[in-house]
Amino acid sequence: MKPIFRSFLCFAFLTISISLFCILQVQAQNKDNKPLRLAVAGLKHGHSPFIFERKDTVDVVVVGIYEPDEELAARYAKRYHVKKELFYTDLNKMLDAVKPEAVAAYGSIFDHEKAVEACAPRGIHVMVEKPLATTQAQAIHMEQLAKKYNIFLLTDYETAWYPSTAKAYQLVNDSNYVGHVKKVVVHDGHEGPKEIGVGPEFLGWLTDPIQNGGGAVVDFGCYGANLMTFLMGDEKPTSVTAVLRNFKPDVYKKVDDEATIIVSYPTAQCIIQASWNWPFSRKDMEVYGDSGYVITVNSTDMRIRNKKVKAEQNAVVTAKDIAVYTDPFSYFKDVIKGKITMPKNGLYSLENNVQVMRILEAAKLSAKEGRAVKISY
Repeated sequence: MKPIFRSFLCFAFLTISISLFCILQVQAQNKDNKPLRLAVAGLKHGHSPFIFERKDTVDVVVVGIYEPDEELAARYAKRYHVKKELFYTDLNKMLDAVKPEAVAAYGSIFDHEKAVEACAPRGIHVMVEKPLATTQAQAIHMEQLAKKYNIFLLTDYETAWYPSTAKAYQLVNDSNYVGHVKKVVVHDGHEGPKEIGVGPEFLGWLTDPIQNGGGAVVDFGCYGANLMTFLMGDEKPTSVTAVLRNFKPDVYKKVDDEATIIVSYPTAQCIIQASWNWPFSRKDMEVYGDSGYVITVNSTDMRIRNKKVKAEQNAVVTAKDIAVYTDPFSYFKDVIKGKITMPKNGLYSLENNVQVMRILEAAKLSAKEGRAVKISY
């Protein structure tokens, strides 16, 4: 073969290869830009309207809704102008009929396991509302299913959307500002689910020790456990001490409405104050290191100080100031599409939320037996 002809063939082969690569890249990009096909499993959670109330968004499309309570389903169809043919009373039939890429679970916490059992073998990714499960055993089973079938299993927390949470984490990881974390105090809760007027279908399971796994200890104790696990990274807690109270037994007959949880680490301590008795709703956190502190007042307002300044400083941080997803469904889609990688102990991550369940399980046992409970791994 003449050299000039050989060069021509090599050039032609290179040109075709580049063209094919470009075509495949465009096809992959177009595929990633398609809306995430999302199904909803259950509507009895008070946060279920979130997916229907997203305005001016095209990144996620709801392709099916499972809800066995037909009256509740009819209410949602009317309120949010959802086509009735999207509703199913059988979860497995819905999954097989609409073939979603992902599922958002909005049933009771106890029902999260059933959703993962149905979705994982079908290769469908799942995002549940906080916390991951009602028990440690449930959480471990769900983790095993997610790993076996190679699906993403996320847990959604409101505080994961907060710019102040992202900024606090940044400052904690900047050893020049806070130093080594010594104590974290987390306050979460509100006046009580009945007092704030949650719907009857939500209140029914939220106050059931089986369907919710407990009262305030689970409903709001999970936030502190999630945040502390995030802040501490690879450092694991050694023991948990908790006191659960029921200050309103006439309202909450089966579950606690007040929880104080102390989570001990080799070099730090976290105090979680979860309550259905606050005079108003709150989700705030205090992080103290050996050289400074960070206090998140709400989703954007903070108070900070370290040894380099003489007085406390007020700060306001928004999503324009720090990288944070303020919409969990956008985060869910980008994780599935490979646009971002979840940190191992990130707020949504499976590793973090299995650890949350270890902490909550130990807290309930501690309160029951009146002793500190060691956590084994």
